[in-house]
Amino acid sequence: MTGTMTAPASASAGAADVDVRIEEDASPLVRLLGRTLRDSARTGHAVDTLTRSTGTVAVRSHDTPQAATITFGDHGIDVAGGVPAEPDAAVTVDLNARFAPTADPAGDADLAGGVLRALTPPLPGWRDAAQRFWDATRSLPGIPDVLIAVTEGPEGLEQAVLGEGTTQYLIAGAPETLAGVFSGADDLVAVLSTGALGIQGTMSQLSVMTGASWKVRFDV
Repeated sequence: MTGTMTAPASASAGAADVDVRIEEDASPLVRLLGRTLRDSARTGHAVDTLTRSTGTVAVRSHDTPQAATITFGDHGIDVAGGVPAEPDAAVTVDLNARFAPTADPAGDADLAGGVLRALTPPLPGWRDAAQRFWDATRSLPGIPDVLIAVTEGPEGLEQAVLGEGTTQYLIAGAPETLAGVFSGADDLVAVLSTGALGIQGTMSQLSVMTGASWKVRFDV
């Protein structure tokens, strides 16, 4: 993964006003695409692409049957499952690598490139990401009373302690790794499998934290 980018302090008005809609009973991929595009709009990222008025882009997973279509229109962006017969562009991506392309795009290369850029919004700082994660998930049943995030900073170990109470869960990793997991850009289980994260807690807590990460990642 590339180095951590810092999100702009405020979003461009044109991007922030973009309406990103997903279909009812949306699939995980549709939800992931919708949440990611909203993050880009909120941070003023890839404005030229997000404010397009035409174009359809098929997005396919490189290792599963999942597929969805992003449609740009005069009134915003629609994301739906499946792929039309002839999209204007198509990309095949790794869903566990922040939509990294795994093959050359098909169709309109400029449109495909713009969508790939729109699907890689800058990560927030790890502390901000941890706070947003906690705010979004602290009310889930079984969530530990305290979340502790630990990383190695320029002056040694740094930590953020969120919540208060008797039960706690600790997650440790590099700043970008923490930012990716807490923001939903990365899947907690997938990152754990690489060894890039250290955790301290019970198995039941891990189950709850996995559900919490999916809530943030898929905006449910």
